Amino acid sequence: MATLYETLGVSEHASDDEIKRAYRKAAMRCHPDRNAGNEEAARAEFLEIKDAYAILSDAGQRAVYDRIFAEEMERWNAQKKQEEAERDAREAQEREAREAIYRERIALAMQFASRGHNRDVVFGVLLGRDCDEASAQQIADSAIALHESRNAAHAQRDDSDHNDMPREKVKETADAAHVNPLGAMWFQFLNNLKL
Repeated sequence: MATLYETLGVSEHASDDEIKRAYRKAAMRCHPDRNAGNEEAARAEFLEIKDAYAILSDAGQRAVYDRIFAEEMERWNAQKKQEEAERDAREAQEREAREAIYRERIALAMQFASRGHNRDVVFGVLLGRDCDEASAQQIADSAIALHESRNAAHAQRDDSDHNDMPREKVKETADAAHVNPLGAMWFQFLNNLKL
C-alpha cells in the first residue's frame, strides 16, 4: 500500500509548497473530467489524492501521520524480522532432520555392504526404509564402491605385509589362521593395527 507521500509523488521531507504543487499536478491528471471512458478509476484515484493532500497540508495531521506511520513501520519491520528468524530456524531444523536421515541411510548401506551383500541388496534395503529411488541408487553405488575400495586397500596392505615376511612365516601365519579361528581373528586384529 502506498504512503500518502507516494500518492502525491513527493518525498517524506517535502515542503508545504512542494506538496501543494504535487497535489495540483496529480489532481489535474486524475480528474474524472479529463479521463473520459475511465471515470470510475479516475474518481477513486482523485479521492485518494484529495485525502492525502488534506492530511499532508495540515501540519498537525501530518505530524500525527508521520508518527503513526513510523511506529507502524517499526512494528512491521520487527514482525518481518521475527518471521524471517522463525523461518530460518524452521529451515535449519528441517535441514538437520534431512541430514540425520541421510547419515542413517549411509550407515545402513555401509553395514550391509560390509557384510558382503551386493549392490542390489543394499539398494533394496534402502528402498524398504522409505528412501526415494534416486537417493537409494546413489547411496548404494557409493557404499559398494567405498566397501570395494577398502577391501582392495586391505588386500594390497596384506600383500605388502606378507612380502616383508619370510615365506615360511607367511605360510605359518596362514596355516594358523585356517586351523584356529581365534588365531584368524587375532591375525586380522594385528593387521588392522597397522592402519
